[in-house]
Amino acid sequence: MTDDDLIYILALQHVPKIGDVTAKKLIHYCGSAEAVFKEKRQHLLKIEGIGTTTIKELFHSEHLKAAEQELQFIKDNTISCLYFTDDEYPEKLKHCIDAPILLFQTGNVNLKQQRIISIVGTRKITTYGIAFCKQLIEQLAAFNPVIVSGFAYGTDISAQKAAMKHQLQTIGCLAHGLNQMYPKTHKKYIAEVETHGGFLTDFWSSDSFDRNNFLKRNRIIAGISEATIVIESAEKGGSLVTADIANSYNRDVFAVPGRVTDSQSLGCNNLIKFQQAHVLSNPLDVPYILNWELELKQQPVIQKQLFVELTSEEQTIYNYLKNKDKQLLDVIALECHMPIFRVASLLLTMELKGIIRPLPGKLFELI
Repeated sequence: MTDDDLIYILALQHVPKIGDVTAKKLIHYCGSAEAVFKEKRQHLLKIEGIGTTTIKELFHSEHLKAAEQELQFIKDNTISCLYFTDDEYPEKLKHCIDAPILLFQTGNVNLKQQRIISIVGTRKITTYGIAFCKQLIEQLAAFNPVIVSGFAYGTDISAQKAAMKHQLQTIGCLAHGLNQMYPKTHKKYIAEVETHGGFLTDFWSSDSFDRNNFLKRNRIIAGISEATIVIESAEKGGSLVTADIANSYNRDVFAVPGRVTDSQSLGCNNLIKFQQAHVLSNPLDVPYILNWELELKQQPVIQKQLFVELTSEEQTIYNYLKNKDKQLLDVIALECHMPIFRVASLLLTMELKGIIRPLPGKLFELI
């Protein structure tokens, strides 16, 4: 994607009367974002749902000027831009009608052929909720899922810290631009999250901070994942909105049950009662219902070969372990100068090739 392409995509995203659904209609009709701005007005009016008010707003010069300013911010801060037709754009999100036409990303995000789950819940998480969240991620770690959340207080940060503890990739979906961080107290986790994954948002650096942004952000959390897990929730709350969106996308939703007298379990209990979520009483319910266990069983067992072709990254790890006997995952990543989530993926591939084997305590050695 060239700078010129990005300018017009940003400009289209900036038009207040045009949301993501309408923007996609315009792009599909005209062929590109740039073509939208160069198309004759009378032709655009033929598109269903496009009226004179929308067309009038589209051709204000301020949108291209704002796009140029945002592009400079993107370049100055080394931000990756994911267009909704790009291969790098989250695959599951592509199938959501209201998914953003453009996402902004920082860190080392890798969503290709990954198991992805979202974990959400109340900001006033209880000790019961924290304990279950930790246990959940600890037992799911063997399946190497990507943990998505909103980087907010309570459930979000508990899930993402647990993910990093177990060397899992984690993604924070933000309700604001990448020029700031909310809550401010979570700034101390930014570098660690970007090492283990990163951040995604569809908000600009110039967008005002508004509570409605959180509801808009929730469609990304629900859409990027194959399942959404609600740890705890009051009778009303943003996590219930995320669960509702996930259901509308025909994704699996799980809810952790709690005592009927606990205010922070009312939302989860209601999801279960009205059959809007699976009961999640055991962490292993997740891989069972999502068929992860079946996927693992179907993976072919590959015997060690005399001559195995290795990628350059695999060769680096092989050479390192050849001199080290056995080593911890995070130490391998540090010494080989690679992100931890990348090394974890490479080690799994090398295990299937019959080159290495895992040992207790996250140790690995050559066979």
